[in-house]
Amino acid sequence: MRKLFTKSIRAKSLTLTAGAALCSMMLAPLPAAAQQNFVSIGTGGVTGVYYAAGGAICRLVNKDRADHGVRCSVESTGGSVFNVNTIKAGELDLGVVQSDVAYNAYNGEGQFADAGEYKKLRSVFSIHPEPFTVVVGKDTGVEEFSDLQGKRFNVGNPGSGTRASMEQLLTQMGADNSFFSLASELRPDEHGQALCDGKIDGFFYGVGHPSANIQDPTTTCGAKIVPLEGEAVNALIEQYPYYAQVDIPGGLYTGNPNDIPTYGVLATFVTSEDVNDDMVYEVVKAVFNNFDDFKRLHPALGHLVKEDMVKNGLSAPLHPGAERFYKEQGLL
Repeated sequence: MRKLFTKSIRAKSLTLTAGAALCSMMLAPLPAAAQQNFVSIGTGGVTGVYYAAGGAICRLVNKDRADHGVRCSVESTGGSVFNVNTIKAGELDLGVVQSDVAYNAYNGEGQFADAGEYKKLRSVFSIHPEPFTVVVGKDTGVEEFSDLQGKRFNVGNPGSGTRASMEQLLTQMGADNSFFSLASELRPDEHGQALCDGKIDGFFYGVGHPSANIQDPTTTCGAKIVPLEGEAVNALIEQYPYYAQVDIPGGLYTGNPNDIPTYGVLATFVTSEDVNDDMVYEVVKAVFNNFDDFKRLHPALGHLVKEDMVKNGLSAPLHPGAERFYKEQGLL
């Protein structure tokens, strides 16, 4: 996965298409006679890749909604854990979720141990790799994660996959949030500015690259990315099938010329078995029948491979609507 991930993003420009994510929600008029079915996608913060990916999916669905009658909308949310819980409550139809969070939800582990197994969770497809990224201020003296002990560190907002993964890493280290002098809970659209303003010394973020949330502080205030490796990381990779070692390529961000070793997960697109089969089928069809357009809508999506998307990182069974389309296309 390290090699494929590095190849997939090194070739992409740092120019991010935030405007495309916003334009994805613009809907063309639909004939009044057409029956409409509404589908909602939960994503993450508006500056993150989840929101852009969700917007890309909706843009393609809405492009042909006069034919299939499915109208797609994107919602900015708290992230992976929030999306799973909201899908479970029937308040969202689909959502973007880290593969580890989906695994824990389906099996009733980790942050879902008290709630129990969510066996109605269904996979649709996987999207881009998400390396866990540790960014620190240029004058903090931090060279590796252990140097952050006693520092002011953003662990991620409650309800996000980033926060859940941070807690799992600390537990594996035999630590908790008291490892830091301050464990702030800022959202991804807040942590870069807080770092540049000197309010925190660093932050942890699981994200597809390139990301504006990383680009901004590295460009604005000389922030740097530090490696995330060691015994605890190795133990997590060995224990959990949804983790893999990856590199964040050098030169992707200003002032960070060398490859940075870390580990990560895959972003996955999930739903509930209660969501209509035909609706999920139409969403998948819109993406896969316009695959080149989908890959162009964000740099993190640029080197996706259809065959990998229907099998890699899927922590719950495929939804029947998605499975039907894949079998028709010979992907299964």
